[in-house]
Amino acid sequence: MKEKILTNVRIIDPSQKMDEIGNIVIDEKGKIKSIGKKSGTSKSAEKIDLKGLVAIPGLVDMKAFVGEPGFEYKENFRTLSQAALAGGVTSIVTMPNTKPVIDNVSMVDFIIRRGRDKAKVNLFPCASITRQREGNQMTEFGLLKARGIIGFSDVNKTIQNSELMSRIMNYASDIDVLIMQHAEDYELAKNSCINQGEVATRLGLQGVSDIAEKIIIERDLSLLSEFPCRYHINQISSKNSLNVIKKNKSNGIKFSTGVSINNLSLNQNDIGEFRTFLKLSPPLRNEEDRLSLIEGIKNDLINVIVSDHIPEDEESKRLPFAQAATGSIGIETLLSLSLELYHNESLPLEKIIKCLTINPAKILKIDKGSLKEGSDADICIFDLEKPWVVKAEELKSKSKNTAIENRKLQGKVKMTLLQGEVVYSN
Repeated sequence: MKEKILTNVRIIDPSQKMDEIGNIVIDEKGKIKSIGKKSGTSKSAEKIDLKGLVAIPGLVDMKAFVGEPGFEYKENFRTLSQAALAGGVTSIVTMPNTKPVIDNVSMVDFIIRRGRDKAKVNLFPCASITRQREGNQMTEFGLLKARGIIGFSDVNKTIQNSELMSRIMNYASDIDVLIMQHAEDYELAKNSCINQGEVATRLGLQGVSDIAEKIIIERDLSLLSEFPCRYHINQISSKNSLNVIKKNKSNGIKFSTGVSINNLSLNQNDIGEFRTFLKLSPPLRNEEDRLSLIEGIKNDLINVIVSDHIPEDEESKRLPFAQAATGSIGIETLLSLSLELYHNESLPLEKIIKCLTINPAKILKIDKGSLKEGSDADICIFDLEKPWVVKAEELKSKSKNTAIENRKLQGKVKMTLLQGEVVYSN
């Protein structure tokens, strides 16, 4: 590969507290050679003028579903990577709720091999915490970690058994693995499909209280004080949960927290008249909860913003609300929708980028999310002001179940580089 220089670009890298106009020099091996306003140039290098654009580290998405194996009709490695790169995402943590479930060594080998052959992004697969995601028996953390597993999650299922959860934490601590929990009490959430409250009553749907989320967080953080391990709450959605998180962090309990961009940008009123594309888990809450989540990011109570990318075919979404599939695609629109929080002055730009890059990389313990010298040149280039409208048919995911169809956004990815190679350009 020929040496490249990205010139006249605004560089924002929270890992170095950098926000300046300068150059990024990429060497022949796809590594960052030098960066910033004092960065040199070379006559032999390929120059790419990016005046008026912003360069940030490639995004790290901590929660996305890929349909291989078993659900290729929803998404596959190729379409997922195309959608990711169009959204500036260069590193993806993939979930284990495939068919068969990723809970053994042979499945891990298959996923890694398949991803390497078909995907153009950095893939970091998760395995399930329990066998078949049934919440009864732990998977072999040590063996799976040795084969390349980045963390463990039962995805949209919660470990209900407290005794089992304590053993999981104890074992995870011994071998230094990341546990990613979906916080929702099964009995309280059973048969629900929407946030409990006025909207659920008006639509005649069974709702779930945010207490279902709060109870699991309270239990897990109590256990964590006795069995400290690398523990991450996949997604929170409510003000009540934030209060619990704040109290425990002030007591010195170490853990991390994520939030879906959907819960930051939408509320239960957006569901309108049974818009099933907005049936999500955790559900969209009220406006007070949404605003509290934004404050949670401001105050470092929430560390990561995820796409919660869940592709579903149209037939499974166009059903009565209670029967419709849960989830929406979002990896391609993750950055643009996050930038909305900057444009409406809800959050500083650096804070948003931090939650999309270096924070998830630190939690995962991977050398990504930074533009420091010597690191892989995984770079997202975007136009901060570019207006555009989300059209489902134009999105690159195989499934088109976006929650923000026809939404007007400001900020668009123009180019994505992976190890110095331009893998997406618009």
